Amino acid sequence: MEIIMEKIRMSTPIVEMDGDEMTRILWKMIKEELICPYVDLKTEYYDLGLENRNATDDQVTVDSANAVKKYGVAVKCATITPNAARMEEYQLKEMWKSPNGTIRAILDGTVFRAPIIVKGIEPYVRSWKKPITIARHAYGDVYKNAEMVIPGPGRAELVYTAEDGSETRTTVFDFKGAGVLQGMHNLNSSIASFARSCFNYALDIRQDLWFAAKDTISKKYDHTFKDIFQEIFDSEYKEKFAEAGITYFYTLIDDAVARVMKSEGGFIWACKNYDGDVMSDMISSAFGSLAMMTSVLVSPDGNYEYEAAHGTVQRHYYKYLKGEETSTNSVATIFAWTGALRKRGELDAIPELGQFADRLERAVIATIEGGKMTKDLALITSLSDVTVLNSQDFIRAVRATYESL
Repeated sequence: MEIIMEKIRMSTPIVEMDGDEMTRILWKMIKEELICPYVDLKTEYYDLGLENRNATDDQVTVDSANAVKKYGVAVKCATITPNAARMEEYQLKEMWKSPNGTIRAILDGTVFRAPIIVKGIEPYVRSWKKPITIARHAYGDVYKNAEMVIPGPGRAELVYTAEDGSETRTTVFDFKGAGVLQGMHNLNSSIASFARSCFNYALDIRQDLWFAAKDTISKKYDHTFKDIFQEIFDSEYKEKFAEAGITYFYTLIDDAVARVMKSEGGFIWACKNYDGDVMSDMISSAFGSLAMMTSVLVSPDGNYEYEAAHGTVQRHYYKYLKGEETSTNSVATIFAWTGALRKRGELDAIPELGQFADRLERAVIATIEGGKMTKDLALITSLSDVTVLNSQDFIRAVRATYESL
């Protein structure tokens, strides 16, 4: 006789942000196979697929971010940031901004990304023994830029007009011909929130914190980041770090890259927005796979948005549409769900949710370490006689492992 177990009940919804392409397909599979059989799932659903963002003039993205402020916890599927080709493919009204950029600007948080460590998937960098966590500033810079195509000769200037009408000007460049121009900004308040998030996170997990930028070249923009970090550290965190036995230091980003490559890992590397985007991809790839990287956006007022650190897996999606078999790694997307459910359980005092998340993550790792994995991991594993599973069969294998634990 089959024993039907009672599902774990939730008291507050999670904000669910659906996405695009192959990750949208995986999203549905994960919910059906790994979440809903065990959890009486409550979500406030937002469709951030590109078609719906276009239909709502991207208002759905803004609404989803504001919902995170209301409920405190969100889980997000990977989404398309359109370029010219996507604009034509989806017949878009305009080239909508990155949904991640929009959400991060509204929440003004810091993104913490760390690789998922699995036996048999060794890092490409031989010295790495422990995870390296990327702390990425989540506001401003190139993601909130203003751009202009320069048609011909002329002077480009930055102009700041104060509230009293006075102006400050500086010449960007005297163009002798056609070119392009970009303007970026950030806020002292957001940089301060970024710094405090990094310092607090370092204290929470008791790891050294590095911050890297390029103040030798960017003597005002990047130097402001450096100065704010140092001022906050000296006035608020220096003694706490000493008591915890951890350190903070600033270095140039090129020096940081060299140090990272020779390190054992086990520290937090804080980066500006774009630097963090690139370096988290580098870290995740070097640890094994882009699909093996957790990502959580933490806002200063204690809101959390969990997602996978990778994109929508466009190539696999086109194969899927043709009816061809795919072997797409769903690990980071599963861990986005477990992260959100664990945090929801923590905030709502429902320990069963956290226990479920822990068990599901153990099942994922045990499945891979047991030799069952998707093709991307099979190509790099040191395990022998592995079984390569397609997208759905891997998720089903995780479920079987979960139920055997």
